[in-house]
Amino acid sequence: MKLRENDSADNKGSNLEKKKLDWSCSLIVASLVGAFGSSFLYGYNLSVVNAPTPYIKAFYNESWERRHGHPIDSDTLTLLWSVTVSIFAIGGLVGTFLVKVIGKFLGRKNTLLVNNGFGIFAALLMACSLPAGALEMLIVGRFIMGVDGGIALSALPMYLSEISPKEMRGSLGQVTAIFICIGVFAGQLLGLPELLGKESTWPYLFGVIVIPALVQLVSLPFLPKSPHYLLLEKHDQEGAEKAFRTFLGKEDVSREMQEVLAESRVQRNIRLVSVLELLRSPFVRWQLITAVISMACYQLSGLNAIWFYTNSIFGKAGITPEKIPYITLSTGGIETLAAVFSGLVIERMGRRPLLIGGFGLMALFFGILTITLMLQDHVPWIPYLSILCILAIIAAFCSGPGGIPFILTSEFFQQAQRPAAFTVVGTVNWLSNFTIGLLFPFIQQSLDTYCFLVFAAICFAGALYLYFVLPETKNRTHAEISQAFAKRNKAYPPEGKTDSAVTDDKMNIQLEPDSSSALEN
Repeated sequence: MKLRENDSADNKGSNLEKKKLDWSCSLIVASLVGAFGSSFLYGYNLSVVNAPTPYIKAFYNESWERRHGHPIDSDTLTLLWSVTVSIFAIGGLVGTFLVKVIGKFLGRKNTLLVNNGFGIFAALLMACSLPAGALEMLIVGRFIMGVDGGIALSALPMYLSEISPKEMRGSLGQVTAIFICIGVFAGQLLGLPELLGKESTWPYLFGVIVIPALVQLVSLPFLPKSPHYLLLEKHDQEGAEKAFRTFLGKEDVSREMQEVLAESRVQRNIRLVSVLELLRSPFVRWQLITAVISMACYQLSGLNAIWFYTNSIFGKAGITPEKIPYITLSTGGIETLAAVFSGLVIERMGRRPLLIGGFGLMALFFGILTITLMLQDHVPWIPYLSILCILAIIAAFCSGPGGIPFILTSEFFQQAQRPAAFTVVGTVNWLSNFTIGLLFPFIQQSLDTYCFLVFAAICFAGALYLYFVLPETKNRTHAEISQAFAKRNKAYPPEGKTDSAVTDDKMNIQLEPDSSSALEN
């Protein structure tokens, strides 16, 4: 009877702790400011080139004719425009490689702060390209903006993952995806003819990028660094405790410190893992494969093609040019609502059903979209059904695949492996982004209405793989996630024994003031 009473008391205490778990002001500010100056800009630059496309092409033609004495031919213009769109991804690839170097010395927060310099410089270059009459300034600006995005999409998920308790890790991680969608929507909104989407004002579409960068630059310094970074890499226990108190909004952070200290005991005297070492490690082989495949499907699923070329897709669907900007705006609204929905339910439903269900629904609606595009000349209302299919594809993407791959990369790998993992996964991300941005116009020309079957096949293959391989990571520690992959890896991680010992003795561990000496050994 006493045992049951004790168990009941423990369960009540656990439930009470879950009810008390809440978003602190600092956690909210860190996530909003971090995402506004980082993933928001990534999303904004995906869609901002869409509305001013005819004006930029006219600008390219005028510059070419002024220099060479004759208009640019259509093939060269198509290639030049494809490079303008896709070079953003090449910059992102460069930024991904810079993250590990910069982050090693500056940490997650300071890396985000330094990254604002790239965003401000890129904005000035692109905004001044028309007055200077130099098309190269716009292309170089897009490249530098890609560097900003590459750094942001690696450093931000790491920072948000490390400042949040595991019970909130999914919801906080989805802030990255939500702000990508808000950025896409903002690019579409400002690109309306009534705002900045005019021939005389399109350079300002690129100039407004300085605002989010400056907001992050003046706000983020007042927030603490990642407590994981402070404890595991800087061996600053006092700073880590203070950071946890600030972010969690409570005085007793012993449980969070114990979890990080358990990881520190495993990683004592372990340096940051290189990319080559990560690729060779048998303990994380299937984690890395799964992260790479989920990120490749994220980019190759066809959403970037829709974001980059929404206007031309709607034009093919038979929508009149006057209506296209407003219908395009609806896609941004759907993206944002779906991403917010995902953030609200991810801790209840888990990562696995949202990710697999999202890719599965995308494959279904891409198939339906192909049929509607084939029939659009026969029935007058079919083009509107095509629009509904596009909106459904976007909603399915943003409800899961749009943000969860970044969360999984943070959850699959421990502190020493995380920068190398984001380098590998980020490389796949940006190479896939570049491939879609460069090749989609030519795929669309050659396959016409059948081009979306390629994306349907990719989404279906991704959903099938994740169904058989991906375990649920909701509310799991790194040790528990590693154990879930251990059988498939055929290699049990060396931390398993240590972590199980820590778990068995969890009730007996006391976080003492002099426990920092353990880190110094």
